[in-house]
Amino acid sequence: MKKSLFLLVSLMLMLGFSNPLMAADTADVIFVVDESGSMYNEHAWLGNMVNDLESGLAAANVTNNRYGLVGFGGSNSSGHLYGHQHDLDAGTSGVQEWGTSGELASATSGLVLNGGTEDGWQAINFALNNYAFRSGAAVNIVLITDEDRDNLNNSLSYANMLATLKGKGAILNAVINANLKDGGNNAVLGVSDDQVDENNNHLGDSFLADGSGGYTYSDGGYYYSGAGTSEADYFDLALATGGAAWDLNKLRAGGNTATSFTKAFVDIKVKEIEDAPEPAFMFLFGSGILGIAAVRRKMK
Repeated sequence: MKKSLFLLVSLMLMLGFSNPLMAADTADVIFVVDESGSMYNEHAWLGNMVNDLESGLAAANVTNNRYGLVGFGGSNSSGHLYGHQHDLDAGTSGVQEWGTSGELASATSGLVLNGGTEDGWQAINFALNNYAFRSGAAVNIVLITDEDRDNLNNSLSYANMLATLKGKGAILNAVINANLKDGGNNAVLGVSDDQVDENNNHLGDSFLADGSGGYTYSDGGYYYSGAGTSEADYFDLALATGGAAWDLNKLRAGGNTATSFTKAFVDIKVKEIEDAPEPAFMFLFGSGILGIAAVRRKMK
């Protein structure tokens, strides 16, 4: 029995604790986008930004990535009120749920601007339950909205939304109408879990525009104010998954501030995806721990 225990522990060490290559090397990314009338510029930004994201992932050796597009918050008469898939390949019949970054960029032209009731939780839940994710891919959901949640589904709660995201191994980012600050009371572009560099040195958990199109890190990121219940709806949820929350107003500011926003957003997304553990490995890790526990019980 002791030999079996030794082999199991050795296997876990070999496959995980000493092997950084078990991080996912491909990603399934879904953008969940508000289709109300105030979101035109964000639709255009998404179409431009996603190619920068793909380039950043390729530079980090994260390849064969797939992108999906879920809209919500449009008019009920147009069929865009509730979360729904956008076709990533308009040239073929049916709805192609996944596509390349270029196909995602083209698909943003199908987003509408005629709504006013936006339930981001319902749309995130739709994305998680209506897309087939690859077993070896990092799963990343990006919500983009300038409103808090309008409840169209009473069965959804913070607890079951978080459980569903974690059950899919998904990291959530929320680009929202929120005033975010660091510990020095400076307005920041976004807030995340504490960031570290390749040598595991502390960097900070907020991203501060540097005035020239770049950004720096700072400490003490928190939600200061924003649209309605956005803090409880989206800010807290994103950070609880290990993701980040972003101030949409910094993007809307234009100029160097918007450039800084996009650079920070892409960099942090790439780092999240690059560092995400491969879901299949996490299952193996959990199975190994259960196996070790079973052997120990037999040894007693």
